[in-house]
Amino acid sequence: MSTTHFPVAIIGGGLGGLTAARVLHVNGIEPAVFDLEAGPEARTQGGMLDIHAENGQKALHAAGLHDDFLRLVHEGGQAMRLLGTDGTVHVAEEDDGTGDRPEVDRGELRDLLLNSLPTGTVRWGRKVTGARPLGDGRHAVTFADGSVITTDLLIGADGAWSRVRPLLSDAKPAYTGISFVETDLYEADTRHPRSAAVIGGGFFIALGHERGFLAHREPDGSLHVYTALKTDESWIDTVDFGDHATAKAAVLAHFDGWDEGLRGLVADADTITPRRIHALPVGHRWDRVPGVTLLGDAAHVMSPFAGEGANLAMYDGAELALALAAHSGDTEAALTAYEEALFPRSKASAAESATSLDTMFGPDGLEQMTAFFTTDSAGQ
Repeated sequence: MSTTHFPVAIIGGGLGGLTAARVLHVNGIEPAVFDLEAGPEARTQGGMLDIHAENGQKALHAAGLHDDFLRLVHEGGQAMRLLGTDGTVHVAEEDDGTGDRPEVDRGELRDLLLNSLPTGTVRWGRKVTGARPLGDGRHAVTFADGSVITTDLLIGADGAWSRVRPLLSDAKPAYTGISFVETDLYEADTRHPRSAAVIGGGFFIALGHERGFLAHREPDGSLHVYTALKTDESWIDTVDFGDHATAKAAVLAHFDGWDEGLRGLVADADTITPRRIHALPVGHRWDRVPGVTLLGDAAHVMSPFAGEGANLAMYDGAELALALAAHSGDTEAALTAYEEALFPRSKASAAESATSLDTMFGPDGLEQMTAFFTTDSAGQ
């Protein structure tokens, strides 16, 4: 099979990789994006994202898509409720439209980025099996179908288990001690009115006994719930998640004595999917290697408890693209400038995420989070 050369190759068509591709395109640089999914509709893209003014929205401005993004915002999505194990509401904030972290559906945001790229920019069904240096900053990438490309600039935007990262770093994500069990409750207002009333109109947290629920109301009227458990890494393997009744019983065994409205977020769910939460070491960095860099989870995967993952991935993508445009003809100067800014900001967010995990799922997580939200509201 012949080898094809691309001046700029982005591995991974998630939010970070697509943002990088879009901002490069806006600045007259045409990259190629390679994604392992069979196509854009191969799987659902997850739940809601709050897009922060200081990073995610800046990336959308750089991409020329901020006005289009505003049309996707879920009205009322910035409302927040914090409950205890007995269903008592400890904090309730309404969405008055003045917040700077509007909620959007991840799939709709991804579609916005995809549709902003020239046709053919993303090559689907291209699963990377390896990457190797060729010298002078060039790299070869091999795919599962046997095809090979070469590139002058290789950008790893391929997530937590990146195949590009080993070119730069030996670090691997480690289990954080928290596992999620994700559930969906469809047509909540009519089919699951009790759960709809519990969660309210936006973001929802219930905490206690070093575990809890995090949830969103989706724009389509469904509820997307993350049940968080402090468990051994092997716990998921002990449960048959193919048998929904068995899996629900195993999860609910961790919530004996909790309010039935909270337990219903699992008991009444239409889907159930487990996921371990992993993170790279706080402060992960690498020495400059010619012709290759990382962004998003490939560079700094962290737990989701600071809400920064998608925002940082998009911001990384935009900042990398802007650095390449600003240092036209000098890729190494661009990568040096990009990484010098990347490392401290990702370290700060990773530290915040790790601290939030410890706080939320510590012995007094409910009390600490209540104090955090009430103090924060008072400060505003």
